[in-house]
Amino acid sequence: MNDIIDELRELNEDRFNSVRLPTEDELVELEEEILISIPSDLKEFLLEASDVVVGSISLVTATEPHAHTHLPELTATAWSLGLPRELIPFCEANGGYYFIEQDGNIGFWSSEEEASEEQWDNLWDWVSDIWMNRSH
Repeated sequence: MNDIIDELRELNEDRFNSVRLPTEDELVELEEEILISIPSDLKEFLLEASDVVVGSISLVTATEPHAHTHLPELTATAWSLGLPRELIPFCEANGGYYFIEQDGNIGFWSSEEEASEEQWDNLWDWVSDIWMNRSH
């Protein structure tokens, strides 16, 4: 996981450091706002790498309240479209949402196809497989 974060930092296209990493207190506030706890992998991503920009895929952010990628905004939109409330979307792409379950498993959902067969054991596998490899 640390290796993946290091690789993401090397690929980072945000040369202006326009996104700030959140504090743990800010993540607690976000959990209170969305009324569900953030799984540990997603917390770690938000704390360590949510300021990274790679390719055209935009992952969830914690410190940009007016952005469509801001966690409360992304969850509200995805949940209103039918994503089950216990799933937390972390990336809007391909007409749907990549989501994380409370146990850390990753999947894809769209209103057209419910849940996709494609799944990952954890967020870091998804980052390596999808974000880093399909963003070039």
